[in-house]
Amino acid sequence: MDRLDFQDASFLYIENEVNHMHIAVVAIFEGPPPRGREIEEMIDSKLHLVPRYRQKVRFVPFDVGRPVWSDDHHFNLGYHVRRTALPFPGTDEQLRTLVGRVMSQQLDRARPLWELWVAEGLEDDRWAILSKMHHCMVDGVSGSDLLSVIMDDEPAAAHPEAEAWEPAPPPSRLSLLADSVAGGLTSPGDGLRALRRVLAAPGRAWRELGELTDGLSTFRNIASSKVESSLNGPIGPHRRWHWAATTLAEVKKIRSAHGGTVNDVVLSAITRGFRDLMLSRGEPVEGLCVRTLVPVSVRTSDERGTFNNRVSAMFAELPMGTEDPVERLSSIRAQMENLKEHHQAVAAETLTSMSGFAPPMLLALGARLFADMEQHTVQTVTTNVPGPQRTLYATGRRMQSAYPYVPLAGSVRIGVAIFSYVGHLTFGITGDYNTAPDIDVLAAGIETGFAELLAAS
Repeated sequence: MDRLDFQDASFLYIENEVNHMHIAVVAIFEGPPPRGREIEEMIDSKLHLVPRYRQKVRFVPFDVGRPVWSDDHHFNLGYHVRRTALPFPGTDEQLRTLVGRVMSQQLDRARPLWELWVAEGLEDDRWAILSKMHHCMVDGVSGSDLLSVIMDDEPAAAHPEAEAWEPAPPPSRLSLLADSVAGGLTSPGDGLRALRRVLAAPGRAWRELGELTDGLSTFRNIASSKVESSLNGPIGPHRRWHWAATTLAEVKKIRSAHGGTVNDVVLSAITRGFRDLMLSRGEPVEGLCVRTLVPVSVRTSDERGTFNNRVSAMFAELPMGTEDPVERLSSIRAQMENLKEHHQAVAAETLTSMSGFAPPMLLALGARLFADMEQHTVQTVTTNVPGPQRTLYATGRRMQSAYPYVPLAGSVRIGVAIFSYVGHLTFGITGDYNTAPDIDVLAAGIETGFAELLAAS
């Protein structure tokens, strides 16, 4: 059986009535909206390239094993591809409101965990696609790959007849239970793969052990200190969504003038956004930081095109108390270099892989407890996803821009996702509907952050 690994399954276990663990990309296209079944025909011709789109999750009785993927015998493309229209004049703000409402609704676990919404009527002769999928299917990077698979590489791309598909027989509850028990007896935990690696290359294992020990020391410091502000607290089931944008050319000009990486420049601009947000709320910023979880892809080059989750994490502190933009960037640059030097992402990935030793029942319980408890270790999440750097099309219409959506969980009330596409860098900002009504201030502050760094370059 095609069983979810621990990281994929954890996104299902974490989910509850307020933690919706789906991600999304909102793509805006030029020209008139597609007619009839054009979108369905485009997707139908490529479904054989993405088997997950026709599979649903089956849970093992009593959580004695991780869930498995199973073909959906009642798969209906028309259920997953949906159409809507914006009220005249179809502004960007109306589109953002629509995205917030769609993303506030959980996906139906009895079906494949994705939806694609076509939104017509956007002003300036534009329309949009909202591609929504559960995080257990993909991480940000493979989600970008998935977008490339579903879209076309040229405006006049042909869409052949869909390939015949015959679903595999569904597993019974008894077979799910028996397979999990048998697998636990013969291979108790995915962590055994790591043990085999150690025996095969002991020298490399000692080096990695040193990196792990170094990285764990930084985790200990983070876990022992809490951060308190209006960015943390209980969240509800509803979401707001906003965006900001810049160009990769501007970011590279800033990097060339002041050093650092593209990610350093991006985090510096985001820091300015949080500074503006906290000042607008009347909260202190002097000498304070915003602690953020920074997901890091550990996907290797030969794993491109594999639609699963391969992410680790680092924890950074954004110095919003620093007013000077160049000094702020220099501080972030030094901090990120230090985190990489001390192998924090290596430690996070190792901790995740070690979870394979624990019984799935315990993993499920732990993930659910994590989702329910108050979290004050981090205040936000900032995830950078490299998107396709070639122009994409849907039914002959050019994709002008794309904006990402990142889910919220625990007590984190605001999250920021960054997406690159053909020379543009876009930011999707997710906010809890009741406690973060002012994420537009953060969006404007991010763009101000780039402008002031550009002026200093």
